[in-house]
Amino acid sequence: MALKELQRVAVIGAGIAGSACAHALAQAGHAVQVFDKARGPGGRLATRRMAWVDSAGEPCTTWLDHGALGMTAHVEPFGAFVDKGLQAGWLAEWRPVLAAGSLPLDGAAEFHVPVPDSPELCRRLLAGVATRWSCVIDNLQWTTSGWQVEAAGQRQGGPFDAVVLALPPAQAAPLLVTHRSDWARHASLAPMQPCWTLMGVAADDAVPAWELARPPAGPLAWVMRNDARPGRARAPGQAHWVAHARAGWSRQHLEQPPEWVLQQLQAALSDTLGRPVAWLHGTVHRWRYALPQARRTAPGESFWWDAAQGLGVCGDFLGGAGVEGAWLSAHSLSTAMLRWLGDAARAA
Repeated sequence: MALKELQRVAVIGAGIAGSACAHALAQAGHAVQVFDKARGPGGRLATRRMAWVDSAGEPCTTWLDHGALGMTAHVEPFGAFVDKGLQAGWLAEWRPVLAAGSLPLDGAAEFHVPVPDSPELCRRLLAGVATRWSCVIDNLQWTTSGWQVEAAGQRQGGPFDAVVLALPPAQAAPLLVTHRSDWARHASLAPMQPCWTLMGVAADDAVPAWELARPPAGPLAWVMRNDARPGRARAPGQAHWVAHARAGWSRQHLEQPPEWVLQQLQAALSDTLGRPVAWLHGTVHRWRYALPQARRTAPGESFWWDAAQGLGVCGDFLGGAGVEGAWLSAHSLSTAMLRWLGDAARAA
């Protein structure tokens, strides 16, 4: 497909990679439509609303960040993006007090956290961009008029001049197989680590002084006091906990019932704290595709772009682990797409 001009682009996936790519293309003047199976943006920049009834029968609510802890900037241009977010108030700096005996933070003494909740960063990036939520795209078709994207056999807008997949590799592979079987094969083999995550509210007048822990052993990899994060609500006499299980433990118990996982992770948190926890409410979330197993560093591997078809792929499984890796992959892809567009326009 030889394009003179990109007019309409479908971006499938509204995590940080899809949101960043859509933002860059929209800022350059292209009509972008974002699709996501969730009810809103964010992907693994996720916050869950928690609701329960207290002992007096009164309804209670709070919000817990059960996805990425935050972001750290190691390289440009992501550092410039973070600085812009800090200046605009989308991000806040968090220097958590680490629990005694924790594993070190691998050089990351500070995190940058979206405020007031984790999806806010993607909401900001997608401001003014057309979005469609609760929409599972399960087929891509190329026609003489352009790309068609389908959900449950129904066309979703379009036709589109280009399609970007910003999905976990296992979800991208079936969409790619007809159009780039080599990409589909690589995506289907790309290992992603799972993660069971505990979220809970406890009655606690003796909240510890620390804000973040990395236990050296046991099921839990990270334990976070959610109410210690910037912009998050605190409630007297309560502790708001989020704990991420280790990848190996999560893989071993991936298909266990959530009720069993909840009991196990609550017990593990009690072991970490060295005392019982008086839970007011708790639940778990299973991330099947939480993190790539290895960081990709070769520039040519940070994104996939087929200019002949108008088909691109980005995400942390290509760009590297964490929010930074996903954003860098999207930034590289959108830069390549816009450069190609400029070259095509000059050649016209």
